[in-house]
Amino acid sequence: MKAKILFVEDEASLTELVRYNLERENFDVTCAADGEEGLMMATEVPPDLILLDWMLPNLSGIEICRRLRRNTATASVPIIMLTARTEEADRVRGLDTGADDYITKPFSPRELIARINAVLRRVRPGLSGEVLRYGDIVLDSKSHKVTRNDRPVHLGPTEFRMLRHFLENPGRVFSREQLLDAVWGHDVYVELRTVDVHIRRLRKALNTDDLPDLIRTVRSAGYALDYETAPA
Repeated sequence: MKAKILFVEDEASLTELVRYNLERENFDVTCAADGEEGLMMATEVPPDLILLDWMLPNLSGIEICRRLRRNTATASVPIIMLTARTEEADRVRGLDTGADDYITKPFSPRELIARINAVLRRVRPGLSGEVLRYGDIVLDSKSHKVTRNDRPVHLGPTEFRMLRHFLENPGRVFSREQLLDAVWGHDVYVELRTVDVHIRRLRKALNTDDLPDLIRTVRSAGYALDYETAPA
């Protein structure tokens, strides 16, 4: 599955250069040219990682980072700040605001891609390999097999995609709308209650032999793979 990158940058030539190099590395890239647009896009459909310029029209990168960290839907989305500021105090300020990494301009595409992969390995380990593990659940994307507690789990294709999405984002709460976009796609019309049906099927398949239920229902918010009760 491609990692989804949101790039918020007002310099058109840099935007095209970064987009070209990231797409060559099989990233799914969306771009925004000003702060307000970037904040709206990040909030409506949270990406897997945000590349965020410090100096932006309408809303600064620092303020965007601050607002994203206050929003439960985007609080755990990794953010890499891009800026021409080189002073240590500026780097510290960016990291203290909630950024996961900081790259000063100019930078090489190779360095940027290495930084992105390093952050994704740290905070989204599921995006860096074909086998996803969480607690006693193992999902092999290549062979399309799932086990829990070393026993096979038989899932339909929709439940498989849903579980994979949860495993790639453990502990993160997804609304029904976000699950529809992630599992069914943006261009498919599916009723919201369909999500609940597939959540029930996924729970039934995973929770055999009195194993604890790892799919957490968050009232008025959605669902999450519950890191608090997952077996070690």
